[in-house]
Amino acid sequence: MKNPKVSIVGAGLVGSLFSCFLARRGYTVDVFERRQDMRKANISAGKSINLAMSTRGWTALEKAGLRELMEPMAIAMHSRMIHQEDGSIDVQAYGKEGEAIYSISRGDLNKIMMEVAEKEPNVNFHFNKKCVDVNFEETSLKFEDSETNESIESKSDLIFATDGAFSSVRYGMQKTERFSYSQDFLKHGYKELEIPANSDGTHRIPTNYLHIWPRKSFMLIALPNLDGSFTVTLFMAYEGKYSFENLKTDEEIMDFFKEHFPSALEHMPNLLQAYKENPTGSLVTVKCNPWVHKNICLMGDAAHAVVPFYGQGMNAGFEDCRILDDIIDKHQAEDWQAILAEYNEMRVPDGQAIADLAIRHFVNMRDDTQDDNFLKRKQFEKVLMKHIPEFLPQYSMVSFSNIRYSVALKKGDDQIVMLEKLLEKYPNESDWETDKVLNEMRSFLKKY
Repeated sequence: MKNPKVSIVGAGLVGSLFSCFLARRGYTVDVFERRQDMRKANISAGKSINLAMSTRGWTALEKAGLRELMEPMAIAMHSRMIHQEDGSIDVQAYGKEGEAIYSISRGDLNKIMMEVAEKEPNVNFHFNKKCVDVNFEETSLKFEDSETNESIESKSDLIFATDGAFSSVRYGMQKTERFSYSQDFLKHGYKELEIPANSDGTHRIPTNYLHIWPRKSFMLIALPNLDGSFTVTLFMAYEGKYSFENLKTDEEIMDFFKEHFPSALEHMPNLLQAYKENPTGSLVTVKCNPWVHKNICLMGDAAHAVVPFYGQGMNAGFEDCRILDDIIDKHQAEDWQAILAEYNEMRVPDGQAIADLAIRHFVNMRDDTQDDNFLKRKQFEKVLMKHIPEFLPQYSMVSFSNIRYSVALKKGDDQIVMLEKLLEKYPNESDWETDKVLNEMRSFLKKY
C-alpha cells in the first residue's frame, strides 16, 4: 500500500504531530476534530494545563523536524522545589547536571503543530466533526457536524485514532472480539489555579523548578509559563476530610490554603475566583489490547491514557508517533499489516508499563518526597550515577532516555530492591563510594 489515504481522528497533540510525520511522506491526510479550531478559541498561555516535555518528546519532535521550532517555548525545570509544611524548602535535582524536564504550554504546542501540518498541501483539518460510527470492514468513519448537524462519511486506507481517553474509535473497537479494556479513576481529582506574573512580567517564585507542596493525601504543584505566571494544580480527593466536597465557601477555601499552602497563597491573589470558576477534573487510567484492528490503529490517550504525575502522557503519545514512523521506515512503507502488527506488539507492553509507573509516581510526589528513606535512596543513586555511567535510576530511564517503558519498569524495580539491600548493608554514606559497594552494583547490572 503505497501513498495511502489516511484519516486521523483527533487534532490534539498526538494527532497533530502524527499528521506532520505523514505529511512529510506525501500521504493524503484528513484530520477530523470534534471541537472547534483552538487557534480561533483564544486559549491564552497559562490557562490550559502545562506539560513536562522530556527526552522522549524531544526525540519525536526532532525526528519530525520540529524541535528547533518548539525549544523557545519551553522552560527548563532542572529540579523539584519541595515546599514542606514547616515552611522549609528542599531542592531535589531530577537527574545529572544539565538534565531537565521542560514546562511547555499544551495549547501553544498544539497550535504550532497544526500550522506546520496545514502548510502541506496534502493535509486538511476538519473541525466540529464528532465521530459517531466506525466501520472496520470498510475502513470508514461517520461524523456529525456540530454546527450544521450534517452527517459526513469518510473512507480511507488507514485510520489512526488519537481522540483521547474517551475515544469514539476505541469505543467501536471495544465491540470487536477478544478486545480487552479497563478504565480506572483515581479517588482524587484536580483543579487548575494560577500564580500570576509580577507587574514587570517576572515570575513571583523561582523559575526553573517544578514546585510541589506535598501534604500526604493531597498536594499542590506549579509549573512556570513564559509570560511570568505559573500554572498551579491542586490534586485532592473528591470526598473525605480533605476533599473538594468539603471546600465550598470562601471561608473554607481560604482557611484551607492558609493552613496548608501559606507560601503559595501569598502569590495567588485570584485564588477564590479561579477555584470557584474552574471545574474539578477527573484522573483516569485506560488500558486496552490490542491497539490495532484491521487497518485502524489507536495512538496516544486513546490507547493508553495515564494520570499526569510522571509527566509522560504527552511524551508517551509523541513516542507512539516516532516508533510507528521508525517501523514504517523499516518496512519501507509497503506492508501495512506488518507495520501495524509490529507497532501493536511493541507498544502495548510499554503503554501499560507507563500507566503503572504514573500511578506509582503520584505516591512518590505526594508522600515520598518527605520520606527520609526515599531521600536517602535518592542520595545513594546520585553517588552511583557519579561512579557507574551505566547506572540509571528508574526516573532517569523514564524521563532522560528512550529505554522502553516496560524495561524501565522491570529493571528499575529490580534496582530499587538492590539499592535497599545495599543501604541496609551499608547505611553509612562514607561506605557508598568504596570499591566494595560500587562493585556489588556493577555485578548486579551485568545481568541486564
